Amino acid sequence: MAYWLMKSEPDELSIQDLNKLGKARWDGVRNYQARNFLRAMAVGDEFFFYHSSCPEPGIAGIGQIIKAAYPDPTALEPDSVYFDPKSSAEKNAWSAIDVAHVETFSKVLRLDYLKQQTALAEMPLVQKGSRLSVMPVTAEQWAAALSLR
Repeated sequence: MAYWLMKSEPDELSIQDLNKLGKARWDGVRNYQARNFLRAMAVGDEFFFYHSSCPEPGIAGIGQIIKAAYPDPTALEPDSVYFDPKSSAEKNAWSAIDVAHVETFSKVLRLDYLKQQTALAEMPLVQKGSRLSVMPVTAEQWAAALSLR
């Protein structure tokens, strides 16, 4: 099993939304490196659900991959904010995955707090200039972050 961190703006999809829905499609990723990470995910992998672009950014819970990468349908929807006019049904550059809720933390592990943890110093999330919405997490980083909840 591999571990990941995926960012979502809570007004688009929050950990509470995922808990209510049970499962959801994770789509709209429009960065090639982040897309490649999506494509590397396997069913059963777990991820930290990170709330971004909000008053309290941080890790809000855990999700699990329930369907491996497939062509992102939002790239083909002209009304979608994620529409890509260069994509077609035959050649879609973007991927989506399906995820399920595992756990909502009782408190968000805030980014400023995570940055103070020496065990997480090498985690891409806390590195300067790291803005990817999807990133790998080592088993050691996963364990260290879980110990903070």
